[in-house]
Amino acid sequence: VQLQASGGGLVQAGGSLRLSCAASARTFSSYAVGWFRQAPGKEREFVAAIDWSGDSTRFADSVKGRFTISRDTFKNALYLQMDSLKPEDTAVYYCAARAWGSGSRVLIPDYYDYWGQGTQVTVSS
Repeated sequence: VQLQASGGGLVQAGGSLRLSCAASARTFSSYAVGWFRQAPGKEREFVAAIDWSGDSTRFADSVKGRFTISRDTFKNALYLQMDSLKPEDTAVYYCAARAWGSGSRVLIPDYYDYWGQGTQVTVSS
């Protein structure tokens, strides 16, 4: 499975961005998909995820109420709508996928088998 993330950019605090992740898998509907981010000098951290069934979504506490994750299985695409952005949201954002993924393990980077190349998000104050 190949993943291609896009949609990053420079935005002022309080603004919005929508990240996209295009997947090559023809059975994308059977994959758990997630977004992670990594700021300079920091470890990669969980942002949001949807389990393979699409019934369960999870968010990091730091983005709850501001970010929305969605998946379009017909287009084999994953999205992250980011609203009310803050300077601390600045990072490289990565999409990831794992076949039949579910449960609390979707919060763990090592749980995923496939990763996109990352897209830079910079939020200015």
